[in-house]
Amino acid sequence: MKVGIIGSGGREHAICHSLKKSKKIREIYCFPGNAGTSKIAKNIDINLNDLNKLKEFITSEKIELVVVGPEKPLVEGIVDFFEKNNIKTFGPNKIASQLEGSKIFTKKICEKYNIPTAKFGIFNNSQDAILFTNKTKFPLVVKADGLASGKGVYICENKNEADNSIKEIFDGKFGEAKNILIEEFLKGEEMSYFVVSDGKTIKSFQTAQDHKRVLEGDKGKNTGGMGAYSPSRLINDELEKKILKKIINPTIKGLSDMGSVYKGFLYAGLMIINNEPYLIEYNVRMGDPECQTILPKLKSDLFEIIYASCNENLLNTKIEWHDKKSLCIVLCSKGYPEEYKKNVPIKNIDKITLDKNDYCYHAGTKELNGEVYSVGGRVLNFVSLSDSFRECRNVIFDKIKILNWNEGFYRKDIGYKVIDE
Repeated sequence: MKVGIIGSGGREHAICHSLKKSKKIREIYCFPGNAGTSKIAKNIDINLNDLNKLKEFITSEKIELVVVGPEKPLVEGIVDFFEKNNIKTFGPNKIASQLEGSKIFTKKICEKYNIPTAKFGIFNNSQDAILFTNKTKFPLVVKADGLASGKGVYICENKNEADNSIKEIFDGKFGEAKNILIEEFLKGEEMSYFVVSDGKTIKSFQTAQDHKRVLEGDKGKNTGGMGAYSPSRLINDELEKKILKKIINPTIKGLSDMGSVYKGFLYAGLMIINNEPYLIEYNVRMGDPECQTILPKLKSDLFEIIYASCNENLLNTKIEWHDKKSLCIVLCSKGYPEEYKKNVPIKNIDKITLDKNDYCYHAGTKELNGEVYSVGGRVLNFVSLSDSFRECRNVIFDKIKILNWNEGFYRKDIGYKVIDE
């Protein structure tokens, strides 16, 4: 079978690498892919906004299944468009994707179906939002309603920080802002919980914890993710039952009551307080870099899981995992998440040796005349599996030292809560 993957990041390279292992796949096409996917698939440079051109290529090449990696095409309805044109697609439709596309959409489902979450207020102008901060407790959380590449969330310690955050969002930092969300700050420990769904059956797809802040000690600005580890130290059978009963199942019911079903990966960002889960947000796809952390642990054939999900046959599909710890460190361009240089050569990448438990997924890279260049803020994802998180981290440090890329930086404390305590 021929398979297409939409996206160009580390998540898509990890999906491509995992699908490549399947004996049922003959060829993989990445739209547009990166320097890493170019080694194992065919990169096709088509603008993702040009859906008709994508459809024509997919149809002419007889690609039988398309996997959508990033959130933006999902929220904009790429699945609906492809399915209308008889292209089998893995990912949620436009209505279901509003779980990520609008934080307010999700909060209203939480309100209606009694899903535990932070108390919140919705504001449609900066004046009312700023007035609200005059009479509230700090810290509090200010969120852009729509997509913001993981960066539209501000944890504000005082009124000045809150007011500045509100102004930035309404001034268009993340695109046009019609509404803003202000939430109470929940004090606990975060966890990412993943499921895969075929519209009828839901199956767990591991847990992880990512590090969003750019600086060590979880300080500085929010990023798309500086690293992650799996599994979360918080997960246990009782907590998992609560997550499914109180959060995932009511959300799926809420969509069903709207006449929609959920197919694809669903990622719940949770705050765990005394073994009780609270929903922070949903992502309607695998996380990045959580995907890179989780997929190397998968023992089953990823293609079979995805194909079964598209055909409502997940109930009869077994998902097995390697009993290993996994850790991912993201190597970023200096300056990220602010301004950074592009088209910088990465000279020593061929010197990196990888065994069966080591991975180097490309994210913001491109290949030109046999050379690899950085073109994004997050450039490479180093992943290692072992029986110990500390060993994983040490192996990755060695790989990054061999690479010796002077234009990059990374956090040296990824996984500190499971390593240092």
